[in-house]
Amino acid sequence: EVQLVESGGGLVQSGGSLRLSCAASGFTFSVYSMSWVRQAPGKGLDWVSSINSGGDRTSYADSVKGRFTISRDNAKNTLYLQMNSLKPDDTAVYYCVRWWGKAPPAPASQGTQVTVSS
Repeated sequence: EVQLVESGGGLVQSGGSLRLSCAASGFTFSVYSMSWVRQAPGKGLDWVSSINSGGDRTSYADSVKGRFTISRDNAKNTLYLQMNSLKPDDTAVYYCVRWWGKAPPAPASQGTQVTVSS
């Protein structure tokens, strides 16, 4: 059974940082591209960033470029998202999904809440 468990969210002031983690199990993590997506209250799903299976190719939404860094540790079956210079607009539930690029599928995991106060 495919399982993706996100963690690391929380409440942070504007300009602060958080590091999200996504622990993967039930599939061969190292052969899949992975993405982070987010959903703000009352809004649709937004793609945030993607990383290829080997971790040497990444892509970011314009809204987070230069502030967020996606990475992965295939030995630990874990995906990360380092988020710096956080803004109130980054407030959302963040999910990891097996995907590359925009228009990701709906997440099946519970996500982790990130709240940025102004």
